[in-house]
Amino acid sequence: MIRVLIADDQDMVRTGFRMILDAQEDIEVVADVPDGVEAVRKARELRPDVCLLDIRMPGMDGLAVTKQLAGPDVADPIKVVVVTTFDLDEYVHTALRNGASGFLLKDAGPALLIEAVRAAERGDALVSPQITVRLLRHFDGPAPSRDTEEPSEPLTARELDVVRATARGLTNTEIGAELYLSLSTVKTHLASVQSKIDARNRVEIAAWAWRSGLMAD
Repeated sequence: MIRVLIADDQDMVRTGFRMILDAQEDIEVVADVPDGVEAVRKARELRPDVCLLDIRMPGMDGLAVTKQLAGPDVADPIKVVVVTTFDLDEYVHTALRNGASGFLLKDAGPALLIEAVRAAERGDALVSPQITVRLLRHFDGPAPSRDTEEPSEPLTARELDVVRATARGLTNTEIGAELYLSLSTVKTHLASVQSKIDARNRVEIAAWAWRSGLMAD
């Protein structure tokens, strides 16, 4: 069972998300809270598998909450998916840098919300398709030369194929279909890449691909 905490200052949003998620056999909403301070407190108390956080909340915004719960300096991070009305690059960049495992727009629909929770729980990351490629192309401004971020050991040709597909926003299933690989093989390649480039999830893999110049080939 995937245990979820919802934080949003709008009662109707929290109620709607709870109804959508609680209707799934593998998901349970363990708390919903109206502000960022309570989100941090409840998350640390309950240790949910995934936190769904709005950005604009009283007390502490969702970006700050994300950093406290999932940031690079957190010893035992909690998975976070940021859900917002605002499709702003600055928000997306900050959320992912602060450790978010996903970034969704509130109009993404129930199916994508559910998939984002499941993806975060299993260690993947999901970003709303309409912003994925735009975000990753400009993730770190102008791309530095490739030798600025050398992996610990060279990626194989097939791993590079998988990285390029990931950076284009394809899901594991779509990558498998395009490259004629099984789902388990795609996951194996991604795990190997994560280790070689010291990435925490697929979003960081994709960001590395754009930053390192791989997508310019």
